[in-house]
Amino acid sequence: MQVFYDLYNRGIRLTQKRKQHIFSDHPEMSGQIDKLRETLQYPEKIIRSKSNSSVQLFYKEYFKTPVTNKYLCLVVKVLKNRTFHNNRLFY
Repeated sequence: MQVFYDLYNRGIRLTQKRKQHIFSDHPEMSGQIDKLRETLQYPEKIIRSKSNSSVQLFYKEYFKTPVTNKYLCLVVKVLKNRTFHNNRLFY
């Protein structure tokens, strides 16, 4: 398990299961793990989920990616005593 810190200095856990999801469902993210850290620390926009008030979406645009320019969207669920992380590439 890896821990990243967001701009609020909250520890965001990236479990092996979530990491496996990222690289199997989003192969273009291979070798791009530093973008996860950068998006959490320097997001361009943070939006609270409309369907779950404990979920925040961190967005950052990247002009150079393995596929083309894309927005990276990190979905972070903030729980009372812990945080889980899910990753999706926003098209």
